[in-house]
Amino acid sequence: MKHTLKENRDFRRLYGRGRSASSDCLVVYAMHNKFGEGRLGITVGVKLGSAVQRNRVKRLIREAYRLHKDELRPNTDLVVVARFRAVGASYQRVERAFLRCVKQLGLNQTKEGNLS
Repeated sequence: MKHTLKENRDFRRLYGRGRSASSDCLVVYAMHNKFGEGRLGITVGVKLGSAVQRNRVKRLIREAYRLHKDELRPNTDLVVVARFRAVGASYQRVERAFLRCVKQLGLNQTKEGNLS
């Protein structure tokens, strides 16, 4: 993935000023950016399990974003925070949770929403 959020200040900016939506296994923070393309950041805490489990959750989230990023509004930064239930979840459950949060935030291209 070419455009990812990696800087701590970007994560803090989204946590502080971005809008959020949550589901049973994910929390999604979103905010408009000026880079011309959407960016994704993923947070999976150490408390959720071993490195193998955490990396699996990150792969599932990345795949859900990759498959649906064309449906999302452009110029949007997203930070996805995994909750404990995401560790043993199937891909379909993570994808449903991601799409539910995106819909709550009004990030679908067909809908108008204000992220400022």
